[in-house]
Amino acid sequence: MTDAAASIIDLYRRHAAAWTTARGTVLTERVWLDRFVRLVRPKASVLDIGCGSGEPIARHLCGEGHPVTGVDASLEMIAMFRANLPDQTAELADMRSLDLGQTYGGLIAWDSFFHLRPDDQRRMFPIFRRHAEPRAPLLFTSGPAFGEAIGTLEGDPLYHSSLDPDEYRQLLDWNGFDVMGHVAEDPDCTGHTVWLSRRRSL
Repeated sequence: MTDAAASIIDLYRRHAAAWTTARGTVLTERVWLDRFVRLVRPKASVLDIGCGSGEPIARHLCGEGHPVTGVDASLEMIAMFRANLPDQTAELADMRSLDLGQTYGGLIAWDSFFHLRPDDQRRMFPIFRRHAEPRAPLLFTSGPAFGEAIGTLEGDPLYHSSLDPDEYRQLLDWNGFDVMGHVAEDPDCTGHTVWLSRRRSL
């Protein structure tokens, strides 16, 4: 599984167009995005970590009045994001070393953060904190329990991992976030395991 974990960025570079076509533009995440948006202050900027092509999540957030900064480590994904949302900000960067020097009114890591190895996931929480303004919500997906799994993308192995739910709660708490909602394998969201949290006031 180590090789599959190390190949994630290359995989999404090689198969960016195929992934985007398969993903489509149907907003299956809407129930959680609506909860997220209600927690973001009006017109605040949102940081989309692992933004892909910007469709449909970043476009939806823009439609709700929130400027979006999209971050992705795939050059091809960032190129599509810029083409789809030319008025928004796009940054080519690896989330594991992300340091944009500013805070945002909301953070999303939907179907991206869970491609990191467990130790890399643990190291992401201070990065989330560093980029979140007080009271900013953080929305991300994980697995339902600790472990690793291999899916496929265009026939190539696609790495996923998850921490234990109690560890996610602990990491969020240690980094100043309160859990606002969590559902494992949510039947109303195509089986995604979803976390919605909010950074505490300073």
